[in-house]
Amino acid sequence: MGTVETNSSTRLSVFKTYKLYVGGKFPRSESGRVYEVSDSKGKWLANAPLSSRKDARDAVVAARKAFGGWSGATAYNRGQILYRVAEMLEGRREQFVREVADAEGLSKSKAGAVVDAAIDRWVWYAGWTDKIAQIVGGANPVAGPYFNLSTPEPTGVVTVVAPQESSFLGLVSVIAPVIATGNTAVVIASEKAPLPALSLGEVLATSDLPGGVVNILSGKAAEMGPHLAAHQDVNAIDLAGADAALATELEIAAADNLKRVLRPGAADWSADPGTHRMTAFLETKTVWHPTGSLGASGSAY
Repeated sequence: MGTVETNSSTRLSVFKTYKLYVGGKFPRSESGRVYEVSDSKGKWLANAPLSSRKDARDAVVAARKAFGGWSGATAYNRGQILYRVAEMLEGRREQFVREVADAEGLSKSKAGAVVDAAIDRWVWYAGWTDKIAQIVGGANPVAGPYFNLSTPEPTGVVTVVAPQESSFLGLVSVIAPVIATGNTAVVIASEKAPLPALSLGEVLATSDLPGGVVNILSGKAAEMGPHLAAHQDVNAIDLAGADAALATELEIAAADNLKRVLRPGAADWSADPGTHRMTAFLETKTVWHPTGSLGASGSAY
């Protein structure tokens, strides 16, 4: 019986097609536009979708539709789902190491350390989902026959301008706290290094995260940002990846419907993240409830 010989040098290369992640699906930009993405040495890597304002509006619609179910899920369940995302990232570690190395001009070992830190950060936020309420909520002492309880609730739909230089660890560090607390997100990926973010969409789609909880757009923050900052159905905006001029423009636009704004700062994404990115997008609901009498003695609970 004869054998079949193949020559790998004649094999047709199968290039990866990068798409947006909106509403749990992978559309191309409705405009049909793309732009070239290169590595740190200028070598072409892929064509990424150049998102339009219409893509941004579609992402907000998807995020709003997903908000009710996601915010209504138990904190424990959200933690399970975030942990599942970390599992999926671990399984595709080598792909992300390669993409981060290309995007940020790192050696394979340094890129590996970045990816490991990003996976660990997912796990860290997964553990906070059912604990953050204990930190920022609780029973308040009052002078009267009442219970007074404060509990945190998610703000709503959050636009996230992802960090420009930290294409993966920074990205995870701004997405995970938003969704861990029950918000949904519309993410503008790093313009010059969007590929790790678009690949993250593939991971989210194959985890247990409901479609629309995270929506990832690639393109120009200066084009989409003002539209999202002024959008009446966006409740908050994280300016982590905006430069000073764009941040000022977006903050002014966000004031129109009293959006919460997390201003950009000098961020060391490898440092302990703390809880401030979770508390930035939480509202506090305070409830008064009268105590009741337990019997004729007048004792109360």
